[in-house]
Amino acid sequence: MSNDTGQPEGEQGSAPGWVQGLRKRWGVSTSRVFVILLVFALTGTTVMLLKRPVVGYFAGDGEQPFLFSLVYYVLILPAYNAILLVYGFLFGQFRFFWEFEKRFFRRMFTRTRS
Repeated sequence: MSNDTGQPEGEQGSAPGWVQGLRKRWGVSTSRVFVILLVFALTGTTVMLLKRPVVGYFAGDGEQPFLFSLVYYVLILPAYNAILLVYGFLFGQFRFFWEFEKRFFRRMFTRTRS
């Protein structure tokens, strides 16, 4: 049985308010909210774990030059987004993350008129 929001009975009020807010914003079920959050968490953890070996390879044990830091932060954006899509695919959420990426880059590269 479903309620007036189209969600299965019990789905509407069984999660904290912030989960309900994400569910409504993303237009997904409560269980999908948790899968999506897991994908974001795994992506962030993976990028964090990859940073040390990458920095060590290019900078050795010495201090990181400013140019390396600049290049790293410019390159981390496409790497993060690619890893996000891979995890999204592995967890069956590729379509959600593909649309998320398109919206993200559209906002990033579209000029706003004032």
